[in-house]
Amino acid sequence: MRFFLGAILAAALLPNFATTQVPPGTTTPAGAASEPIHLRPDTNGAVPPAQIRQLLQRAEEKDLENDKRQRDYTYIERVERHKLDSNGNVKKTETSTSEVLEIYGEPVVRMTGRDDKPLSADEAKKEENKIQKMIDKRKNESEEDRRKRLEKEEKAREDDRRFVLEIADAFSFRLVGSESIDGRDAWVLEGDPHPDYEPKHRNARILRKFRGRLWIDKTDAQWVKLDITAIDTVAMGFLLARIHKGTHLVVDMTRVNGEVWLPKQVQLHFDARVAVFKSYNEDVEQTYRDYKKFRTDSKMTVVGEPQ
Repeated sequence: MRFFLGAILAAALLPNFATTQVPPGTTTPAGAASEPIHLRPDTNGAVPPAQIRQLLQRAEEKDLENDKRQRDYTYIERVERHKLDSNGNVKKTETSTSEVLEIYGEPVVRMTGRDDKPLSADEAKKEENKIQKMIDKRKNESEEDRRKRLEKEEKAREDDRRFVLEIADAFSFRLVGSESIDGRDAWVLEGDPHPDYEPKHRNARILRKFRGRLWIDKTDAQWVKLDITAIDTVAMGFLLARIHKGTHLVVDMTRVNGEVWLPKQVQLHFDARVAVFKSYNEDVEQTYRDYKKFRTDSKMTVVGEPQ
């Protein structure tokens, strides 16, 4: 669900969708997934907000669980960008391929290719130096600094949870049916901005600018697909960024090793301006593959680190 707030802007401004990590020892509430959630729409297909709120809360708990389990995996991420002209024609295409791994409990992105070709020796060296710099920083981090950093991250996660739960009030949801995704049954919910919605969360005002569909796995109460469209111009905070009407985002998740849901594909049509300096009109596709689990009690050695 974090994609809903941040993914659109992040796709254009950042090299990857790095998932916020849950620190060791964090657990989801006991029994969070022990009982199924049953949606009971009225005769018009409308689902009561209380049921949506319960479902979203369960999905957010699953999301935190996924974040924790993702620390056990490495994977390959490929980003393909099509930069468009004013008529929507492709004027430039760029691709990058990266390996995402965990070092000292943090996701680290190491680019391995550009335009579907391996990096040059100099570029590869820069990537290794970047990783080594992060290793040195974490190795020398004091206990007090680590405590403050983890507290800050937990505060951000709690802020995320409040935002997600407000979605139940911001939209009028209708259960439009069921659909099989990768052989699993999912609810299909369609949401439109509620006309009487008054935002409480500081970032929730942007919710009135979107409409979309949400697919939630019936067994796991896990969101497995998200399809949203901006129906009006969206102003994004201190960056003075404006996301234009028609920006469209589709996120697909996949179940890995029968234990965790991780990103499979992100497709984005992005039309925005950041202040007066930069305009973005792009089609972006991110794909994730080769999820490989490694032993969390094993120490990963990177160039320059003593074994």
